[in-house]
Amino acid sequence: MLEIIVLPLLTMVTCKETRAAIIALHKNGFTGKDIVATKIAPKSIFYRFIKNFKERGSILVKKASGRPRKSSKRQDRLLKRIQLRDRSATSAELAQEWQQAGVSASARTVRRKLLEDGLVSRRAAKKPLLSKKNIRDRLIFCRKYSEWTAEDWGKVIFSHEAPFRLFGASGKRLVRRRKGERYHQSCVMPTVKHPDTFHVWGCFSSKGVGSLTILPKNTAMNKEWYQNTLQQQLLPTIQQQFGEEQCIFQHDGAPCHKAKMITKWLGDQNVGILGPWPGNSPDLNPIENLWSILKRRVDKQKPTNSDKLQEVIMKEWVAICQDLAQKLLESMPSRIAEVLKKKGQHCKY
Repeated sequence: MLEIIVLPLLTMVTCKETRAAIIALHKNGFTGKDIVATKIAPKSIFYRFIKNFKERGSILVKKASGRPRKSSKRQDRLLKRIQLRDRSATSAELAQEWQQAGVSASARTVRRKLLEDGLVSRRAAKKPLLSKKNIRDRLIFCRKYSEWTAEDWGKVIFSHEAPFRLFGASGKRLVRRRKGERYHQSCVMPTVKHPDTFHVWGCFSSKGVGSLTILPKNTAMNKEWYQNTLQQQLLPTIQQQFGEEQCIFQHDGAPCHKAKMITKWLGDQNVGILGPWPGNSPDLNPIENLWSILKRRVDKQKPTNSDKLQEVIMKEWVAICQDLAQKLLESMPSRIAEVLKKKGQHCKY
């Protein structure tokens, strides 16, 4: 008999219908144990419905008396527009501006309202400032190479320079500590006023990392150093990785890269150049990701002097596997497509 009564009730889709089904079974003399066995509703909900029906004689649930809303939906939309106009505005500043619109709310309420709209406070990403020329050049470059496949990019050698500093190569370290341990020796990152800085030049392709050169301490790259680096590091890398196969060399528009003597030297060596490379575009150069990985690995070794720092840099560079290098090169079509989609603006890489 229970199955006959319950069967039609299993098609219920709303909370009101669920309550009606439970009360109907209760009126027909079924015990709570029998009704729970039908799995119409959880046990706790069933007994609450029965109690409410006995007290009020109705299947309707009494409306909860919550705190009244501070703002209307229209005012909530206004708050969202205010935040989107100025992404860096604090919740306290937004509360003051919202108050001018007639809503008296705390900064905590503002944060909760914005969170409901998916607006979460996060650290701003650091990206180079893009001028109109930079954006135009990025679009020209990406349109030029938009049809290139991962196989095409596998014939490119990417290069760049990066600074490495003693005590904090990556510039950031997270630690887990207990209360009162903020300044414990194991929880601090040591710094010095004038850390030794080494400018490092490296290159890589889909075949793996190439040669790496570390300039003398506190020495910046210039055209003389650059030509020597290309002679001693780039040419052997090309020969080792590509042999007689044609490849293309990438470097950016740094002054020492564009020097006449460098352009002439590359031409004399029959080295093809990718580009022209757009300015302020590290997100298009996968070697930037390689530098980040290398710096984190070096930082974990915690070198304590200049000689140790140089040793660790070289050791961790040669330890980078070809699979990682190839994966970075395979991201180039996606980088190009994203910059085109965003009309020349920054991409996520």
